[in-house]
Amino acid sequence: MTLWSVEKAPNGVVVATYHNPPMNYFCAEGTRELGALIAEWGDPAVRAVVLTGAIPGKFITHYSVEELVAIASDRPGMKKMGLALNHGYHELLRSLRDLPKPVIVAMNGDTMGGGFELSLSCDIRIAAAGDHRYGLPEITLGILPGGCGTQRLSRLIGAGRAIDFILRGRICKPEEALALGIVHEIAPDALVRAKELASGLAELSPVAIAEVKRSVYQGSELHLEAGLTIESEAFMATMASDEGLKTMQEYVALPFEKRRDWLERRKATRAR
Repeated sequence: MTLWSVEKAPNGVVVATYHNPPMNYFCAEGTRELGALIAEWGDPAVRAVVLTGAIPGKFITHYSVEELVAIASDRPGMKKMGLALNHGYHELLRSLRDLPKPVIVAMNGDTMGGGFELSLSCDIRIAAAGDHRYGLPEITLGILPGGCGTQRLSRLIGAGRAIDFILRGRICKPEEALALGIVHEIAPDALVRAKELASGLAELSPVAIAEVKRSVYQGSELHLEAGLTIESEAFMATMASDEGLKTMQEYVALPFEKRRDWLERRKATRAR
């Protein structure tokens, strides 16, 4: 790997850091490397994944416009490529979202365009406090967010707010991103907080985590009855797991007055 470096902690938390100076732009090589990493993260020994950037003030600033100009300038090549460019990026981010384990992004700086789309494909987004910008400015360049931005953002914050956000090429500070529901938390150090959450999630049942993700993501793209069927299947999968039974037995063995405290201690994603 040349652009992504990876560290794995004993508890199964993997931290992948992107380093492409000076601007930390995403690029074709970065996407290829990430795709190879995602395939490796299917290993059951990996319990949670954290993504972050290596350059201060930048997570993935956006996709390399230089690469996009080269593609757009080669009209015969672009025509031959067709929709493959978009489909490849869509599949990359879909495979990240569909990992059967939690993926947390520490947005430790500017995160726009393709980097923002990558963040939207993660389960939990932690913003770093500071003078950073998040958003989809593509329309100001005469193009649109083609890596899932129009679709994932509209599903996240609603079509009305998404069309305003994208048409105006808005980029926002962490506080506005939190108010819009684009990020889940703001932390003084996004990477420290992301690791903290990942460590808590790594202690929970991997079957339960995988089934929660499947139920929420697949179910939210269907009508209610179909979503409820997926939820029922996911529930039965967790009920049939040895870890689920063992943990419920541990809980019911406690005196009633101690059960709430037990739940509080086990709650992996509590806010500060």
